[in-house]
Amino acid sequence: MAKLSPPFFSSTPLTLWLLLLAFILTQGVEGSIGVNYGTVANNLPPPSQVANFLLEYTVINRVRLFDANGEILKAFAHTGIEVSVTVPNGQIPQLTKLTAAQQWLKTYIQPHMPATNIVRILVGNEVLSTANKLVIASLVPAMQTLHTALVAASLDLQIQVSTPHSLGILSSSSPPSSGKFRQGYDIHVLKPLLSFLRATNSPFMVNPYPFFGCSADTIDYALFRPNSGVFDENTKLLYTNMLDGQLDAVFSAMKLLDFSDIEIVIAETGWPSRGDASQIGVDPESAAEYNRNLIRHVTSGEGTPLMPNRTFETYIFALFNENLKVGPTCERNFGLFEPDVKPVYDVGILRSTVAAAAVNHHVAYCFLVITIGLLVINNHG
Repeated sequence: MAKLSPPFFSSTPLTLWLLLLAFILTQGVEGSIGVNYGTVANNLPPPSQVANFLLEYTVINRVRLFDANGEILKAFAHTGIEVSVTVPNGQIPQLTKLTAAQQWLKTYIQPHMPATNIVRILVGNEVLSTANKLVIASLVPAMQTLHTALVAASLDLQIQVSTPHSLGILSSSSPPSSGKFRQGYDIHVLKPLLSFLRATNSPFMVNPYPFFGCSADTIDYALFRPNSGVFDENTKLLYTNMLDGQLDAVFSAMKLLDFSDIEIVIAETGWPSRGDASQIGVDPESAAEYNRNLIRHVTSGEGTPLMPNRTFETYIFALFNENLKVGPTCERNFGLFEPDVKPVYDVGILRSTVAAAAVNHHVAYCFLVITIGLLVINNHG
């Protein structure tokens, strides 16, 4: 597959106006929405083409990787796209030693800096859900040691250290105000982890999936559709979508430990476009509806009932359908795009969509200018 050619624009004042409008219209989305770039497939395009596609044709400017693949990191060089890399769960125990952490940085990170805009190292993924006692016990020490290694390499102001969690870290989540962390993990793992995040100005990262929490009775609530909502008797607040309830349950658990000041980042969320017969809402229309409403909601500044007036940095799962993932059919069908970069459905992240919106704005603007001009002429006879 050849390098994708740039979108066609003529070099006219109209084009400059359209580009300016496109820039203005996309900033809210482009500043907050990222994508998870998974590679569990045998039919994906080369990383260089993926990076070019994201840069030239989408408004996505944040990417989360599930490893520290050198070819992928090299592909994103000079794109400006923010990249988060991941330490595989199995490597976490060895990174509690400073020499190992420094070597990991020298091997996987420093050769790509500063050309590639690496902004976070994620130590594992959903570690507390693994039930691996050694990995769990090593999580916070490894995070601390990696940060120490970043300081020694003068990279600590450029690269944060965090780790994403599943909602399995909660022992209670309904109503949202009752959210609390699982006993044992709360004091021995999550409290020191949150202390580290606060000290390093790093976010607490979670993977909320309304898809896995919904039923036939709550599908509208999960998809941000009009619904009767869920009332929290403790706070007297009404929840109109499941994502807000999940995020506020996490916030409540953090607040119990006195860490309500730490930013929450949505490291993964998404909706499959295909699934098994027993699953509900597994079709392209529902997936498009969830992700469109997700983007609108997290970039709107509305926040949640317990965290009002804020946006959430959010990473959609996933960039591609991945044909080698194991498990039910839905696991292989969370992608926004097919491996040939054809959209599975449209969620408004393609720049061509933005350009079309800019054209409409331009027409409206021209009509307004003409109308004002006619009024001026009329007034001066």
